[in-house]
Amino acid sequence: MKLARYTHGGVTTIGAITGERVVPLSALDQAAPSTIREVLAAGPDLIARLTRALVGTSVGVPLADVRLEAPIPDAQKYLAIGMNYHDHAEEAARAGIKVPENQLWFNKQVTCITGPYDPIYKPRVSEKMDYEAELGVVIGRRCRYVSIEEAASVVGGYFVANDVTARDWQFKSPTFTLGKSFDSHGPMGPWITTADEVMDPHALDMKLWVNGEQRQSASTGGMIYNIWQQIHELSQVMTLEPGDLIATGTCANVGIALGKFLQPGDVVRVEIQGLGHIENTVADEPV
Repeated sequence: MKLARYTHGGVTTIGAITGERVVPLSALDQAAPSTIREVLAAGPDLIARLTRALVGTSVGVPLADVRLEAPIPDAQKYLAIGMNYHDHAEEAARAGIKVPENQLWFNKQVTCITGPYDPIYKPRVSEKMDYEAELGVVIGRRCRYVSIEEAASVVGGYFVANDVTARDWQFKSPTFTLGKSFDSHGPMGPWITTADEVMDPHALDMKLWVNGEQRQSASTGGMIYNIWQQIHELSQVMTLEPGDLIATGTCANVGIALGKFLQPGDVVRVEIQGLGHIENTVADEPV
């Protein structure tokens, strides 16, 4: 099931995507939760029931008539791993950046979250705004000390992400958090594709374009640490909650490696096989 949060007629609600329509969950089940985070927390039985109700339904509104919003705007955590693709680690090494010997984690503060087609703002205080195409994971079940073998069972779904980064701020601090957390630098969506629809999250084509020029292209199989290893590692430290977001790393040809940073007017599109795409225009930060 593809779970979307959207605005239509001035009202924001959640629904399920079917073809080119979105159906409000309340039309499928009057007792359905009001947030995607709560739907995922309710577990596979609810998702299966909603999926059955969606089959053959004729209600809903055209996707073209709605505004898609960030599916989970109120996540408690947004965690991201650095240099987690072999080709990206290699380009970093060529630039003289030390490749970490272990999983390298940082926070994207949740105030960075924005919608799949919303503008992303170039900060007044940064001259090195960069893009990073990433597969996003959303946790579906509260968990701690998850084994690698059990990790798939706590995943609620997947989404398309762009880990927008202010490189000058990233490298001015011993941690990456400041450079990764500017407002609007966490576009996500276009919806949450539930885990039951993704046969193998490590076999998806991931691509990024800037102004129609393809910059990044890789399979999610290029990760150094796979999703299950990532969840295992994080859960040794903290309790993961339904709705927590994980960005699983980017591939080669980020802007800093090409000497091409984002500027106002640029249009950045990220697409992942089976999950849809997000597309964001860079704009000057509002005064």
